[in-house]
Amino acid sequence: MNTQPINVLGYTSNNQQFVVKTLSTNLKVSQNDNYLESKTPNPYEYILAGFAAYINALGILVAQELAVQLYSLQIEITGNLNDDVLLAKSNSGFKNITIKLKPATDVPMEALQKWLEEIKSRNPTSHLLGSNAPVNLVLFKKFACN
Repeated sequence: MNTQPINVLGYTSNNQQFVVKTLSTNLKVSQNDNYLESKTPNPYEYILAGFAAYINALGILVAQELAVQLYSLQIEITGNLNDDVLLAKSNSGFKNITIKLKPATDVPMEALQKWLEEIKSRNPTSHLLGSNAPVNLVLFKKFACN
């Protein structure tokens, strides 16, 4: 099995803002102790954004393999943090994570359920997060009315 390295560089400027440089962009991360009042994304939002991007790529790949035509895919992720994490007293992370998948498609619900099960079976992201938080995948089908 080949491995591909992924490199990022993080630095802080005057202890005001943490910047992460990737191959294609710079990401600014909040250094504010009060994440809820920050004007830039906090580390937890970036974790969930990365999780959503991974689920999106996996969902598109699985749809292609199963011949499920997706017109669009909306992904909403909610992570509930342990209170001790917000107080910097623990690194226990998220209590739970809920992922709502909202595909726009014409396929029957049975095909979407198979699609969802395949995503669940291939998704290593919850293990990559290093969290014991349960991850719940929820499927909503968008219906078009003419």
